Amino acid sequence: MLAVLHRSGRTVLTSLTVQAVSRNYSSGQMAKRVAVVLAGCGVYDGSEIHEASAVLVHLSRGGATVNMFAPNIDQMHVVNHLKGEPTEEKRNVLVESARLARGNIQDLSKLSVENHDAIIIPGGFGAAKNLCTWAVQGKDCCVNEEVKAVLQAFHGEGKPIGLCCIAPVLAAKVFRGCELTVGIEGNDKYPNTADTAAAFQQLGCKHVSKSVDQVHVDQKNKLVTTSAFMCDAPIHQIFDGIGVMVQDVLKLA
Repeated sequence: MLAVLHRSGRTVLTSLTVQAVSRNYSSGQMAKRVAVVLAGCGVYDGSEIHEASAVLVHLSRGGATVNMFAPNIDQMHVVNHLKGEPTEEKRNVLVESARLARGNIQDLSKLSVENHDAIIIPGGFGAAKNLCTWAVQGKDCCVNEEVKAVLQAFHGEGKPIGLCCIAPVLAAKVFRGCELTVGIEGNDKYPNTADTAAAFQQLGCKHVSKSVDQVHVDQKNKLVTTSAFMCDAPIHQIFDGIGVMVQDVLKLA
């Protein structure tokens, strides 16, 4: 009897092992290659750490292959995150982004659109200070030339672009007439949404009010946006909303 049970158990285990290997092989064959572009390290002068981590966790869960990039430029300035005040320091965006990437990051100039199926840019003030100058010039800002070229290249190839928090301002400047969300207008939980949405409209873009756990998908331009920390929400809601964004980007890839 024990021998029969042993043989049956071994047969079941063997079957399960084959199924698992098949699933892993299948997912490996279909894995999406996603470029994540960072803008430094820290909410006030770089990429928002929780948002960047959420993006990476959800991409991992979705079976994606991830490569991280950042422009090799000086930050606009450096902010003491304890005091919330600028300092006299000088820091490099690529070097600081390497903290988030655990050192595994490349110069944005090396990003090959051909080798990736999608691109995602987390928020944080770095997106509005280092990737463009929205933080100081608003709708009249300039987008970093490398960032602009990369976004245009993905868009030109019909590959999806994911943006969260304040990062959708990049699309508003690069893709006239696109549809975006940075939260819900006229809601106290989204204190900066109304002004940003108004700027979008002045740029010829459409703002679509969506809650923190929702995204807006601009099907024509393959843009997926969510408000993240544009909303004064618990961190788990930020995490979940970014998860929806990542899932929709992978579906479009």
